[in-house]
Amino acid sequence: MRKVAIIGAGITKFYRNAQETPKELAYEAAKMALDSCGMKLSDIDCVVMGSAPDAFDGVHMKGEYLSDGAGAFRKPYMRHFVGGGTGVLSPAHGWFHVASGMFDTCLVVTEEKMSCAYPHPAGAFLTIFDHTTEQPLYPTLIYIFAIEMMRFMTTWGYRKEDIALVAVKNKKNAMDHPSAQLPGEITVQDVLNSEIIAYPVNRLDISPTSDGACAMVLAAEHVARRVDEKPVWIDGVGWCLDTAYWCTRDLYYPDYLEVAARQAYKMAGIKEPHKEIHVAEPYDPFTYKELHHIEGLLLAPRGKSVEMLVNGHFNRDGNLPCSPSGGLLGVGNPIAAAGLMKIMEVYLQLKGAAGKRQVPGNPTCGVANAWGDLMQVGTVVVLRK
Repeated sequence: MRKVAIIGAGITKFYRNAQETPKELAYEAAKMALDSCGMKLSDIDCVVMGSAPDAFDGVHMKGEYLSDGAGAFRKPYMRHFVGGGTGVLSPAHGWFHVASGMFDTCLVVTEEKMSCAYPHPAGAFLTIFDHTTEQPLYPTLIYIFAIEMMRFMTTWGYRKEDIALVAVKNKKNAMDHPSAQLPGEITVQDVLNSEIIAYPVNRLDISPTSDGACAMVLAAEHVARRVDEKPVWIDGVGWCLDTAYWCTRDLYYPDYLEVAARQAYKMAGIKEPHKEIHVAEPYDPFTYKELHHIEGLLLAPRGKSVEMLVNGHFNRDGNLPCSPSGGLLGVGNPIAAAGLMKIMEVYLQLKGAAGKRQVPGNPTCGVANAWGDLMQVGTVVVLRK
């Protein structure tokens, strides 16, 4: 198994109703990634495309549709998806291609243009629930996330006003991110006063619908060291797919994520994640979900994440900065691109190239995760410089 490094990355602005087509978004991110490391498309051996189910773009055979925009013409190419977990699974797919020895370089591209789909992509999810036990309830994804948030809160005695601090923190962090869609300084009261979508979920608890793309260049060690004297390595990858039957699981804890995290930590030789991880980008499509995932990543004891949040532990200048990018709540949530944005943020933090978002000290190890489908997919990548 060969060592694999990230040597370049690019990201578009995250918008609502972007002017660019999905192909153009993929092209823009891919070109930025190549330009960032001084490489050309001719230097790329294969292309991996990550894009959530076709309904999110409203385009059938989306992998084929995006292939030329992603630079895959006449190259080995694969497209994959696991819903929201796609963006972090994408570099894992690229890692396999290079670590196996099959290719020396891989361009990983993720894209989503949700605003052009009509009816709204959320409508497609009405058809994925069990026709006997679930569809009669007319559930939506937010409906189920509200159930999970309530279970998480009541199990540990968490309060809504404390969980709202995640939105306050992340939106403020996003003010320093050039791609951010919804940065801003808000208060806990702003979150609590925003429209209730499905109790206890308020509008400001939710990340926005977004269009955007993100891309990375992965390379084997002998290529990476020619391009970058101090590359950032993909040190561990992990993934887990739990049952889709959300009503048969206790939703207070993301077991699927712990399984994926332990897999990635074992590969990276990490025994005490809360001590060895210096910066984290937990997946935060909802406020409670960042805390849920911090616990699942073993970065906080079960039932203690809110206390640590309130004490500033996860602030950009805290003991363990979480979502210094601004996360999905602040930067935006073009499904697959959002996950890769988090990997890119850890990469930039370890390179010391995050600008105003740079966390203090000298971080050498970071982790990012993503999550999706019916609350059962966990994908994790550990980076180290």
